Amino acid sequence: MSTHSGDVSNNDSSIKNIDSCSSVTELEDIDFSRLPRPRNLNIERQGSYDEKSLTETQLGFSPHPPSRAENFFRALEHFDCIFSPSKRSEFTTPRSPFGQGPHPMVAEAWDSLRRTLVHFRGQPVGTIAALDNSDEKLNYDQVFVRDFVPSALAFLMNREPEIVKNFLLKTLRLQSWEKKIDRFQLGEGVMPASFKVLHDPVRNTETLIADFGESAIGRVAPIDSGFWWIILLRAYTKSTGDTSLSELPECQKGMRLILSLCLSEGFDTFPTLLCADGCSMIDRRMGVYGYPIEIQALFFMALRCALLLLKHDAEGKEFVERIVKRLHALSYHMRNYFWLDLKQLNDIYRYKTEEYSHTAVNKFNVMPDSLPEWVFDFMPVSGGYFLGNVGPSNMDFRWFCLGNCIAILSSLATPEQATKIMELIESRWHELVGEMPLKVCYPAIEGHEWRIVTGCDPKNTRWSYHNGGSWPVLLWLLTAACIKTGRPQLARRAIEVAEQRLSKDGWPEYYDGKLGRFIGKQARKYQTWSIAGYLVAKMMLEDPSHLGMISLEEDKQLKPVLKRSASF
Repeated sequence: MSTHSGDVSNNDSSIKNIDSCSSVTELEDIDFSRLPRPRNLNIERQGSYDEKSLTETQLGFSPHPPSRAENFFRALEHFDCIFSPSKRSEFTTPRSPFGQGPHPMVAEAWDSLRRTLVHFRGQPVGTIAALDNSDEKLNYDQVFVRDFVPSALAFLMNREPEIVKNFLLKTLRLQSWEKKIDRFQLGEGVMPASFKVLHDPVRNTETLIADFGESAIGRVAPIDSGFWWIILLRAYTKSTGDTSLSELPECQKGMRLILSLCLSEGFDTFPTLLCADGCSMIDRRMGVYGYPIEIQALFFMALRCALLLLKHDAEGKEFVERIVKRLHALSYHMRNYFWLDLKQLNDIYRYKTEEYSHTAVNKFNVMPDSLPEWVFDFMPVSGGYFLGNVGPSNMDFRWFCLGNCIAILSSLATPEQATKIMELIESRWHELVGEMPLKVCYPAIEGHEWRIVTGCDPKNTRWSYHNGGSWPVLLWLLTAACIKTGRPQLARRAIEVAEQRLSKDGWPEYYDGKLGRFIGKQARKYQTWSIAGYLVAKMMLEDPSHLGMISLEEDKQLKPVLKRSASF
């Protein structure tokens, strides 16, 4: 699993632990009577409380012109285009509007998911990473922030929001811990990579142990944990219609702390977020340092979610203004400089180098000879995608699944770009989906390049793990992107491919090989996010209105005029 590192020590004096007998007031002990009663909001067709009250009136967010996706939703007259609470989707799932009843794997998946639940003080607070007991656990028995997201979405779609609420509050409490690694103190807003509940049978107490990167492989703090936390808070608020959680002073402060870290000013000349290798889903050295697409897309989505959740009080208003400015710069930068299609590829092929001044076309001094041979055959006539990374004289032309799917869901990608991303996936189905969805990145690196980029990492050999491996968890992201772009048949096709083997193989963490034909050499089985990703994909296809909790509509004010000849 991409997030897992070494064991967490119980005696790490650099981290302040919370004992269940502690007198310190915790968030779960807050007197909720002092808060306003939860507001159950009427979520109307083609609108919701956040988009209508904040987006349209304050920032001009509004639905984009009729598209293939919108025509698809209009055809489903009995669905709301924006999510509203619905019936559970467990063992008695009604027959799908797409023709088939529930697959036998659904009941098995729900049973497995419930067995991963972790409790603290009698309340469920998350799901462990894997149920595989065939090998040493390392930290697969912990609750990871990024890994819990598909589990959380599954529970929200099944109208079980309490576990998500408990998780959000618990991780928020962990954020306030003092975080030191080798005498160096991390930023106050850093969210943990994971946490573990330790039970002392003698004292009959429970203690939380958190990992902020001090135990991780490579000792890299997770940049994406804070972004996923904000995105999940918005998903909870959207699915329940209850704003009281996000309006808690503690939640508002938690968001501001995360935003303070990533909106801080420095030496960087780009609006993208500078980050280290190994700080995301790809948590080992894979050459994704600098400005990787996954982090930029999550950054963009988290900023938009925060914009909808922040109060417009004295403190919140300041952050709202900073977010709006950053979103304008970030969307322009990403949509122009990170975007690649056949036209742009030909422009790069003909670039001049060593250009100076504001009139330069090749702004990042990219050498045409650096274009890899595979990209010419990989790029379809009508497709396109966001590059893996862009930096001075360095473009990573690899295709990364999570970053491109999040770009669609957050509307970082314009409707035209989203369509091209889906056309690329469809035209390169054999390479990207193969026999098990879905390639985390494409293509694999090998030979001397592999030795240099990965540091000879034996787990990331070609077509394995992060280096071109196939990750079933990505199925839910592909499904969401397919539904948003009006291509549910592609999602159904990918799910059918997964259903042929995923359960029989024991729900592996990842698959190896060019086509994803082999269970990963070191893949854990009964991997929780593989199970939850399948469930979320199935429920989203069954009821496309679930998409609303994880998707944001386009903001017209952020749409730039794309000028291909001046893209770099």
